[in-house]
Amino acid sequence: MIDRVVIVGSGFAGLSAAKALRRAPVEITIVDRRNFHLFQPLLYQVAMAALNPSDIAYPIRSVFRRQENVARVVLGEVDDVDLERRFVMVEDEEIPYDYLVVAAGASHSYFGHDEWAEHAPGLKTVEDALTMRARVLAAFERAEADPGQAEKWLTFVVVGAGPTGVELAGALIEIAVHAMGREFDRVDPASARVVLVEGADRVLPPYPESLSRSAQRQLRDLGVEVMTGAVVADIDEDGVSLASGQRIDAGTILWAAGVQASPLGALVGEVDRAGRVIVEDDLSVAGHPEVFVAGDLAAVDGVPGVAPAIVCRVEQAGE
Repeated sequence: MIDRVVIVGSGFAGLSAAKALRRAPVEITIVDRRNFHLFQPLLYQVAMAALNPSDIAYPIRSVFRRQENVARVVLGEVDDVDLERRFVMVEDEEIPYDYLVVAAGASHSYFGHDEWAEHAPGLKTVEDALTMRARVLAAFERAEADPGQAEKWLTFVVVGAGPTGVELAGALIEIAVHAMGREFDRVDPASARVVLVEGADRVLPPYPESLSRSAQRQLRDLGVEVMTGAVVADIDEDGVSLASGQRIDAGTILWAAGVQASPLGALVGEVDRAGRVIVEDDLSVAGHPEVFVAGDLAAVDGVPGVAPAIVCRVEQAGE
């Protein structure tokens, strides 16, 4: 009898799992609420108007057109997982499995201040990227329309100095200095102020200190103002207030500070404070060796949440 494998999520972890099983005698069903794979590392390029959404989104069905053991691609959200009877509920359909791979990813977290989302959009989806793009481009137009308010409109605050925040801050400087340099008559886009705010004591906190120092030096060389040890206390339509009492008036605020794992994780195993599932070394769930959690949804001690590190850890576990 052929084993049935259900993979929830078509991000890097889900696609990698399906491709790794391409020669296995299994029947694969892929479930995702979107019908395309999103290349998230370049999402900031869409947000900064350097790429179009179609450049980084590719239909899931096209990815697996020639992989014969991918039996179904199901568009929908998983509402429940029955670990004892071994099926996932997608809307009104029960999809049975012999092995389950949960790779549902994560979304941004505002640390209990969801009201900040209105003023500081995050970056996890194509829609998020287009919202950011619209706000950034509108800021330059508003500065041109009202030069008296140019200082406000040409001040951009990026909250969070993880990989996404660092990329956004650098790209904003590049846009202002190079892409927009000769586009306006009444204001100078190159005078834009980009402030990168990080609550930890260095940028790229999960990475080695040597990389953090290098990244911070490069950002400052570009012209980014880097503020570390700066905890955000409030965000409104006119700027950011820090716990220290300092205020940064800004026309555009972008959020890259925190992530919260998909709530789907709590349906399959024990989760940590960020909602990530605590897994064994082989990424299986304790008590359910037929259930695996991968990608941003998996909590692995001492391993950054990036694909190469997770793969390396699993390979070590298998040796």
